[in-house]
Amino acid sequence: MGPKKDAKSGGGGGGASKGGKGGKAGKSGGGGGDEDAKAAPKGGTAVKVRHILCEKQSKVLEALEKLQAGTKFSEVAATYSEDKARSGGDLGWMIRGSMVGPFQEAAFALPISSMDKPVYTNPPIKTKFGYHIIMVEGKR
Repeated sequence: MGPKKDAKSGGGGGGASKGGKGGKAGKSGGGGGDEDAKAAPKGGTAVKVRHILCEKQSKVLEALEKLQAGTKFSEVAATYSEDKARSGGDLGWMIRGSMVGPFQEAAFALPISSMDKPVYTNPPIKTKFGYHIIMVEGKR
């Protein structure tokens, strides 16, 4: 486990892991983790995700306004989301590699939050399915 030594002493993945650009350090989960989906950076390998999916940008922006006004994430999802996860937008545990690229990148970049005080993607994320507002309830 020699390559991990530098990442630990870097104290947060700062200086030492920047230079590697995902070379040898990528295999140990060090620098470049965002670009290399096989290496599991601090985000882990699975996230418990909720989202609001709208086909049209105007509708997702309405949903975003409701969230910003303080409405619970699950209530906004039940009203605005246009997918099978209408029960509060809950998608459950999703593993790395099972989500479309932009959605996955956003989900693993978000901090863990709760429905009462959600931390969500703003602006919404565009994928082939439409526009998503994503929040993460857990990571493992």
